[in-house]
Formats: sequence, structure tokens, C-alpha cells
Amino acid sequence: MDLLHFAEHRLQEAALVFMAVVYTLRILWLLKFKAGKERQAPTGLAGTTPKKGIIYSWANIAMPWAMDSTRREFVLWLQFAIFHTAVAMSILMSFAIPYAGGIMEYEFIVRPLQLLFGLAFLIGCYRIYRRVSQPVMRIISSPDDYFSLILLTAWFAFALLAAPNKNDTALLIYFFMTAFFLCYVPFSKISHYLYYPFTRYYFGKSMGYRGVYPIKHDPEHKSASRA
Repeated sequence: MDLLHFAEHRLQEAALVFMAVVYTLRILWLLKFKAGKERQAPTGLAGTTPKKGIIYSWANIAMPWAMDSTRREFVLWLQFAIFHTAVAMSILMSFAIPYAGGIMEYEFIVRPLQLLFGLAFLIGCYRIYRRVSQPVMRIISSPDDYFSLILLTAWFAFALLAAPNKNDTALLIYFFMTAFFLCYVPFSKISHYLYYPFTRYYFGKSMGYRGVYPIKHDPEHKSASRA
């Protein structure tokens, strides 16, 4: 149908260009601010350089064993990993279907995607319940938190239905939701990922300079604490 063709091509392209323009303006604005300078001499163990600290800081998100909070709450980190991976794969799928639709005919591609989107949908439902049911979460939540989470959860449901690339109604809703999502993200709290490379760069550089990153685990300290 003509509307589906429009949603798959023109609407997606326009939404992506819009998001890219907004992000470019925000990054240019961000780069106008000068980073703070170190006020102390380099300290710490040998090998903890600013460069290594930057790399370690960037990779920290994929190392749940590196932080006490993720070691203690590994299930929450796993939910985080599945949820965010599903976001990336759903966006990729929105361009794969119109421009490389043939790959969506393979079961070994479609089924894992559907499993991923299904898990992300369940995680989204749990996160909505957790945000509504826990007093602490309600206090720190804004209307944007609720709206973004509900939007993503519903989006995953339609991504699951759209993955086989056969249901025109599901595809139409999925593509319109994807376009809205791409336009909405730069103005929502979801855009925090835009700042991740910058904040982790400066944090890692500072911690590497001060001898903290990469974290060195002392075997003698471990054996002493166990004793």
C-alpha cells in the first residue's frame, strides 16, 4: 500500500535526518564548554594512564563485574543489556525491512529478533510496574520517564509482530512509531546515551590520570580480606 511505502521510506528518512540535525546541534553546543583541568600531579599505580582510563571507562558499561552495583544486581544489568540491545536492533530492522527486506525471510534472523523483542517487551512491562509500585521510583520519575517507557514497551510489541515482514497493519504501526521515536528521543531523557561517550571520556581520563582506572585488583588484598 502507498501509505506503508511512505512510512517505510520517506517518513523513516525524514525522521532520521531530523534526529541527526538535532544531535549535531546539541553536540556542537556541548563542545563549546571547556573541560576542567587537573590540579594535582599524576598518582597511582604504574600503567593507569589517561588513555587506558578512557578505554576502560567506555567499556565499563559492558563489564558488570567492574562495579559493585552491577555485581550485586546482575539480573538488573542483564535486563538493561537486553532492553538497550532491542532498541538498537529495532532501529536497524526499521531500515533493513525497506532496504534489505530479503534478509527478513530467513528464520534464523527473524526468530532471534522476535525473541529479543519479546523479552524486551516483558522487561518493559516489569519496569513500568517497578516504577509505579516502588515509592522511591515514583519520587524520582518524571512524566517523560513514564511516557518514554510505555512508548518503548509498545514499540517492542509491534516490532515483534512486524519482524516477519508480512503483517501490513503491524508494519504500518511499527514504522510510524519508529519515526515518532526517532523524532522524540533527542528531546527526552532517552537522549542520555548521547552524552555517554563524552562523560565517560572525561571521567576515564581523570581517573586514569589519578591512577584509579583501569582498576587494579591486589591479590594480597583479596587473600587478606578473605582470611
